[in-house]
Amino acid sequence: MLLAAPQAAASQPSPARPSIVLILTDDEDLAAHAHLPKTKALLEEQGTSFANYFATYSLCAPSRVTLLRGQYAHNHNVEGNRPPTGGYGKFEALGHGTSTVATWLREAGYHTALVGKYVNGYEADQHPPAPGWDHWFVTQNRFYDYQANRNGAVVAFGHAAKDYLTDVLAAEAVGVIRRAAAAGQPFFLHVTPFAPHGPATPAPRHARSDSEVALPRPPSLDEADVGDKPEPVRACPPITPERERALEARHRKRVRALQAVDDLVERLVRALAETGRLASTYVIYAADNGFHMGEHRIGLQKTTPYEEAIRVPLVVRGPGVPVGRRVERMVVNNDLAPTLAAIAGVAPPSYVDGRSFLPLLTDPDRPWRQVFLIERRETEARASEAPVLTGAAVFDALRTDGGLTYVEYGNGERELYDLRRDPFQLDNRAASADPALLAALSTRLAALRACAAATCRELEDRPIEPAPPAAVTAR
Repeated sequence: MLLAAPQAAASQPSPARPSIVLILTDDEDLAAHAHLPKTKALLEEQGTSFANYFATYSLCAPSRVTLLRGQYAHNHNVEGNRPPTGGYGKFEALGHGTSTVATWLREAGYHTALVGKYVNGYEADQHPPAPGWDHWFVTQNRFYDYQANRNGAVVAFGHAAKDYLTDVLAAEAVGVIRRAAAAGQPFFLHVTPFAPHGPATPAPRHARSDSEVALPRPPSLDEADVGDKPEPVRACPPITPERERALEARHRKRVRALQAVDDLVERLVRALAETGRLASTYVIYAADNGFHMGEHRIGLQKTTPYEEAIRVPLVVRGPGVPVGRRVERMVVNNDLAPTLAAIAGVAPPSYVDGRSFLPLLTDPDRPWRQVFLIERRETEARASEAPVLTGAAVFDALRTDGGLTYVEYGNGERELYDLRRDPFQLDNRAASADPALLAALSTRLAALRACAAATCRELEDRPIEPAPPAAVTAR
């Protein structure tokens, strides 16, 4: 049963500043997100959803560092999940943990708590809690048989039903809410479930749920002709019936694994209501990156410039947030840290590239960014990720408010898609587009790949010219 909206009376008055709960899932695509009825009822229908929210580097560690610091990956320099290009080792070596949204809010008097995953490569039994977090409960990335670092002490969990990771995180997060509410503190609670990341193990109670969920079948699934795609995609073979069945089975597991996240959302909203904090708390739900499930023949992968990998869920509920609204402006994960700072009344550091999206909640049609940068530098992939997109898949790309995606690959290949006419990115128009448009896109891309801080925002705000619809096919 879904939680009713009214909240219980508080034993302690709410602090003057709002609290924040930020839930970040792992590898959640939009198709899987559609199967979360509690999240829809408690957050989307009680708040505002963002139809065009994007990860600027569609890989776990770079995306999570972007969230923590509000920077493009080329500025925070964590460009992979493992050393030497990235992961926790590089994050720590660069000293990034000393300045994150957690340190900013803690210095402003917030009780800060992290529950779940931190940056890839952090090991509970090898590393201390990071700066800025008053409560630290960070786990290994396994659904069972894992360790957690709770404020410096290592705690082991086994394979019993009660040890299921998402449920353990939910209980830990509820405890944070209740303690902070009893103390009368504003709090920032960051909850980071591992679901629906592979192996996407569901909770026992959900092992047989949604058994009839079908693999989404957009026109890009097993794309018939990839001859105009870059070399790594051309190398992807057609999807065999056996592989399609495997993709459908994984999609069902991902949806089942997310049901415990749906329960987590309900438990957190209930705890906020029961402690009298629901009306004064922003609850934000997002994913770190998207995921391919056979689109363009790419399976169980991310780190591409395509919509399946970069476009992810973002929902906000909270004080003054319009109910049932849908914002169309382009928001990126660079914006989360400065938005949280704005909620807390904190000025973010000058190095931040993103911007607060709070103004869009009250004025969704206000002038906003016209373009943003998509990046990929790291080329290593696990052997289990097949086909592996490496080498030539290093790229920089632009996504424009007018619906264009322009990509330049490390091997010199280019892509251009007009999503207004080709929403599934089937027809690469780079070879036939107006040379003036291509030159304008390439010039802006070069500037953005070297931008920093305010310069990034200035470049994002300028429209691309010439950009009439005919320019895409005006060769």
